[in-house]
Amino acid sequence: MATKLSVLPVLFFLVTGPNNLWAAADKLQEILQETTKARQENKAKEIKAKEQIEQLKRDQQSSQSQQQLDQIKQQKSDPAEDPKTQAGQIQQQLDQIKNDQQLQQLQTDQQLRRIDQEKDPLRQQQQINDLQRQQQIRSLQEQIQRNQTQQDLDRLRQK
Repeated sequence: MATKLSVLPVLFFLVTGPNNLWAAADKLQEILQETTKARQENKAKEIKAKEQIEQLKRDQQSSQSQQQLDQIKQQKSDPAEDPKTQAGQIQQQLDQIKNDQQLQQLQTDQQLRRIDQEKDPLRQQQQINDLQRQQQIRSLQEQIQRNQTQQDLDRLRQK
């Protein structure tokens, strides 16, 4: 009778064990997918936060450049046309930079929404990485553009 009782759990495991293992494997896969998705969502939020910080920095730089330009305009009361023309051109550059930044922010937001809708975790991660690279390139390009504008302002100030 004791051997019959000890065989019962073994038989029960043999009958129900594979089903329990598959259920556990499915649950584990589901948890892994949820964890991956949560990580990717956090990564996307980090990217957005970094982009917002970069946007604030660009806005601040643009504002400072605008203030410097305004100061130069006030300091230069010379009736000569050349500095006024240059100041107008620099103003146009600053306006264009600001418009480009606003457009870029809208495009980034649109890309983040598309990434968030992506079902495949690997594809989503690839898109996040691509967006990060694009942002780094864009940030460097904008820095070059700001430096050029700053040099233009400095040259105008020296005249």
